[in-house]
Amino acid sequence: MISHETIEKNIGLLIVLTILVVSVGGLVQIIPLFFQTSMTQPVAGLTPYTPLQLSGRDIYIREGCVGCHSQMVRPFRAETERYGHYSVAGEFVYDRPFLWGSKRTGPDLHRVGGRYSDDWHYAHLMNPRDVVPESNMPAYPWLDRPLNDTAIQAKLRRLNLVGHGYTEEQIAAAPAELAGKTEMDALIAYLQSLGTHAPKN
Repeated sequence: MISHETIEKNIGLLIVLTILVVSVGGLVQIIPLFFQTSMTQPVAGLTPYTPLQLSGRDIYIREGCVGCHSQMVRPFRAETERYGHYSVAGEFVYDRPFLWGSKRTGPDLHRVGGRYSDDWHYAHLMNPRDVVPESNMPAYPWLDRPLNDTAIQAKLRRLNLVGHGYTEEQIAAAPAELAGKTEMDALIAYLQSLGTHAPKN
C-alpha cells in the first residue's frame, strides 16, 4: 500500500493517480447515460430542424446570441413559473452543438417558440426597444438580407452521420425551401421552433 506522504512527494505518481481517479469517476457517471432512453431518444413529436430552422440556428450562433441568452430552463420553481416546464434531455437530441449557455443578460429562450408572432420577432430584431423599451439588446437590421446558405445540403448529410434521419427527398428540396428567404426569416423560424415540444406539466 502506497502511503499518502509518498504520493504527495512524487509528482509523477500524483498525476497518474489523479488521472486514474478522474477517469474512473467520469466513466461511472457518463456510461450509464448512453443506456437511458430518456437521454438519447427525442421527446414525443420532436423532429430534426427543417433546413430553414437549421440555417436560422447557424445565424443565431454566428451573431453570438448564446452570449446573452441561455436555452435551458433549470428545474427550479422560479424558472418553471417564468418559462414553463424545465428542460429535459430528449429536447436536445438534434442540437449540435448544444446552446444551453449560462449567461442571462436577456431571458432564457428555450420556451420562446410560439410565444410571440413572427411580426413581433421581426420588429424586435430590427429594433428591440420598439417592443421592449427597457431592452439593452442590440438591433440586427442587417439580417434583413437574402439568405445565402449554399452548404445546406452538405449540412443535412453531415447531420445524418450522427442520426438525424433526413431523407434524400428532404435534402434535395432544401435549396428550394430557402429560396427567397432572408436571414431574418431563418432566425425567426429557428426561434419559433424552440421549446414547442416541451413536456406537459
